[in-house]
Amino acid sequence: MAAVLAFRVVAGLVAAALTAVLLEYYGLAGQTSPLPQTRVPRRPHPAPGPEASNIFWGLQISDLHLSRFHDPGRAADLEKFCSETIDIIQPALVLATGDLTDAKTKDLLGSMQQKVEWQTYHSILKKTMVMEKTKWLDVKGNHDSFNVPSLESVENYYRKYSAIRRDGSFHYVHRTPFGNYSFISLDATLNPGPKKPYNFFGILDEKQMEELLLLSKESNQSNHTIWFGHYTTFTILSPSPGVRSIMSSAIAYLCGHLHTLGGLMPVLHTRHSQGTLELEVGDWKNNRRYRIFAFDHDLFSFSDLFFGEWPVILITNPKSLLYSSPKHEPLERLLHSTHIRVLAFSSSSITSVTVKIDGVHLGEATHLSGPIFTLKWNPRDYINSTHNIEVIVQDSAGRSKSVHHIFSLQEDNHLRFDPLVSFILLTDHCMVARVLFVMIVLIQLFILIIYRHQRYLELKGPWFIGEITKGKMGCCFSFGIFVDGRFLQGSLTFVVGILQLAFFNIPLMAYLCWSLLQRCYGHNFRSHLHQGKYLKIIPVYLLVLLLYIWQIYACYFLQRTYGTLAFFFSPLRTWLTLLTPVLIHRVWTLNSKELVTFTVQLKSHLSS
Repeated sequence: MAAVLAFRVVAGLVAAALTAVLLEYYGLAGQTSPLPQTRVPRRPHPAPGPEASNIFWGLQISDLHLSRFHDPGRAADLEKFCSETIDIIQPALVLATGDLTDAKTKDLLGSMQQKVEWQTYHSILKKTMVMEKTKWLDVKGNHDSFNVPSLESVENYYRKYSAIRRDGSFHYVHRTPFGNYSFISLDATLNPGPKKPYNFFGILDEKQMEELLLLSKESNQSNHTIWFGHYTTFTILSPSPGVRSIMSSAIAYLCGHLHTLGGLMPVLHTRHSQGTLELEVGDWKNNRRYRIFAFDHDLFSFSDLFFGEWPVILITNPKSLLYSSPKHEPLERLLHSTHIRVLAFSSSSITSVTVKIDGVHLGEATHLSGPIFTLKWNPRDYINSTHNIEVIVQDSAGRSKSVHHIFSLQEDNHLRFDPLVSFILLTDHCMVARVLFVMIVLIQLFILIIYRHQRYLELKGPWFIGEITKGKMGCCFSFGIFVDGRFLQGSLTFVVGILQLAFFNIPLMAYLCWSLLQRCYGHNFRSHLHQGKYLKIIPVYLLVLLLYIWQIYACYFLQRTYGTLAFFFSPLRTWLTLLTPVLIHRVWTLNSKELVTFTVQLKSHLSS
């Protein structure tokens, strides 16, 4: 009967918890915002041919992490990029998508805005005069808002040392004789900005979503729209209908933030269900990555590159099938085009541009002007199936580089992105973390119900109370952070909670329950040793010791990150760490009447 009751309680709690999570996720959305209007028809342009017009190109760079303490080469190479690379490629604009500075302490555990890092960034822009050579559009990343108490704070160095110098999202229009092109920045950084690690996820509120919707509507008059920002969309918490719906009229969203997942996923590209491409670029910090993109007769192309590697090549016609967007691009122009078109750049003069299709030599492209090379072709020779185009470029320094991609002249053909990459970029991992957190808490509760003779009090209060951001006190809970009269919705807090429960709370609770059971059988540590069972129990104690050391390090990390006050007022970390040896000692020395009675009954039952 007790088991049935316990099962019903747990089942009810599971249902209630899941319902609460779903209501929280969908209930926070508020009323649904209207979606962006359909883009107005573009005025006609000629198909790609031998002319040098109807094309422009730009660059993207992300996650610079200019550091006061580590790798001065990041700044030195950035200066070289802003002078030599920009001078060679001559982009119409550059998108710097966040984490301009590192904002960490020397030991990498603490986080704070380092003025000298911002001054370094600003001095590079000034010294190289890059803002006079191109339009430099920089946005904040999560590191750029570490420990910033408010947008009005003097610690908000973005306002003083960036190229844009104003907070929030903005809309820049690149005007050309053949049309206008909209670039909408997406600022999802937190205000106030907590210390690490609790601003890995960005947040947009209702007001910010309304502002973004207005910017999206403004861009409907442009030939194309590019959105750019620091956070990938899955790391942005936003009300319904969600940030992806707001940017659905754009051909692409260019971002950074994930650093190629430490090199495990060098290509993080996918497509939203609405058709918008999401293209994360590798970091400058460790990999010196950057991106070139182009609009050629309103066909969008790009290539991800390594700094210092020449030649740089971008095939703009025919464009890649994988990145073709029938909803956003006039793909019929490929079929009506008369020339293959290539952008080729190098620090030395280009000597040859060779084109092959399906391994067959098609010819040498002719230099048109600047970096533009063209080769006459008949696209109807390739109207069936898919084909592989390869371009080999050589320069006068003897360097050679080859690029290739699959193309098709039929709009119904399509290629799929890597399923794992799409899972990473499109899944609502915050929602998954919330559900996992609730389930692990319920597992913990279920274990307690099984060992129902053990009395256990689970702390429901804050994880810690301390200086969340410079000069601002607050409380951190699993569901979010309260600081300076504001509530920052929970995101990475759930992940931290999962790690805490999985790697300490639940193992500790299971160990205490196991220890009580051993006591009920009349065993203790010495009896195990006398019976020769030390090989069985030593791994248990070794595991508990390792987990306890991990918990001690977590306390140290909390102190280094959020200060001494947070260390002393942390039920989740410090208090539990201090309580653990007391609990273990009590379990092995407890001699209550209840335990004695249960032990006698158990021995009587076993003997019968």
